Amino acid sequence: MAGYVVVGTQWGDEGKGKIIDVLAHKADYVVRFQGGNNAGHTVVVNGEKFVLHLLPSGMLHGNGKCIIGPGVVVDIKVLLGELEVLEKRGAKVDHLYVSDRAHIITPYHVRLDELREEARGDQKIGTTKRGIGPCYADKITRCGLRMVDLLDMESFEGKLRTNLEEKNEVFEKIYGVEKMDFDQMLAEFKEYSKKIAHRIIDSVPEVNEALDQDKFVLFEGAQAMMLDINYGTYPYVTSSSPTTAGVTTGVGIAPKKIDKAIGVMKAYTTRVGEGPFVTELEEEIGERLREVGREYGATTGRPRRCGWVDLVVGKFAVDINGLTDVVITKIDVLSGLEKINICVGYEIDGEVYTTVPSSIERLAKAKAVYEELPGWEEDITGMREYDELPENCKNYLKRVEEIIGCQISMVSVGPDRTQNIFLREI
Repeated sequence: MAGYVVVGTQWGDEGKGKIIDVLAHKADYVVRFQGGNNAGHTVVVNGEKFVLHLLPSGMLHGNGKCIIGPGVVVDIKVLLGELEVLEKRGAKVDHLYVSDRAHIITPYHVRLDELREEARGDQKIGTTKRGIGPCYADKITRCGLRMVDLLDMESFEGKLRTNLEEKNEVFEKIYGVEKMDFDQMLAEFKEYSKKIAHRIIDSVPEVNEALDQDKFVLFEGAQAMMLDINYGTYPYVTSSSPTTAGVTTGVGIAPKKIDKAIGVMKAYTTRVGEGPFVTELEEEIGERLREVGREYGATTGRPRRCGWVDLVVGKFAVDINGLTDVVITKIDVLSGLEKINICVGYEIDGEVYTTVPSSIERLAKAKAVYEELPGWEEDITGMREYDELPENCKNYLKRVEEIIGCQISMVSVGPDRTQNIFLREI
């Protein structure tokens, strides 16, 4: 049995898509377990960039079966659009399937997301306005629409009508905007049903059977640890659990079926949107990291906030996810810096802490406690062996490993799937 999960250890954008792509060549299944099209995974193949939002990053290998799992929320229009783009670029798409239990993002979810974010004003969360939160909210309040409903359009029509009547009351009476048209929305979903029905499957028994037969199943999440609905910088978080534990509920497998939990950690830290960010750099070095690292959102195009690596967060991610391995990405971006800081603690009201507080008010007051390490000048993007790395780069990796308490098994030295150094087999 080989159940691998790849998760982000920071605020997303760590390079999970590339790591999944690297591992996917030997996977029998690649299964996405949470999130929606608020994610943007960038994969570079032979210098050609692909940005995937809903599709599993393993799609581009075309070998294993790719599944969008029960814990994902699906905007069908976006999904069909992504498939069309890949097909036009010559990629295989007939190996993609969607769980019948996955919930559907509707146009009223997107509209509600936009209106709520606008109404928050200065208190905005920084949502992508893709309808993710409202869809998960309907799921929890038990009025959501699922992919299986598309297989019975008569039943779907009744559920859609009931939901839209309620949402239209909200649009008109609370936000003072026009109601949405039921007939137009129903017609759209009837067309979607024709185009996607053949991809809707009951994935739970199939994935469990694959694991029981010792097949390699790779589980892929979106976002990351510090955007987790339970453990992130609440309320500046996503609406699901992008942690290892999210696999069990988002796919329908037992925890014991996860053999490896691989955490992806950028050699510095970024985040998009609002919320506290202890190691944020607003001066010249922060701008340098953004430009050299090309830190602009794959989904929104927004410039990412940049800072030094936060190993308080890193250790938190190791503990919560039970990580067996860590992959360090974008370490090449640090080349050319004379000094590199790593955050090893937070000073709050005169006390130093090595854990992440639950209170964002306390986190907003925190000052980073840094260790300073010497940098390196060498261009490492062409290196493929650990021994080739500059000594100061090796020392950086060793110190990170010591502080987070987890082995580093792979180092990414560039965006292409071939630009990797393996310290250990994963």
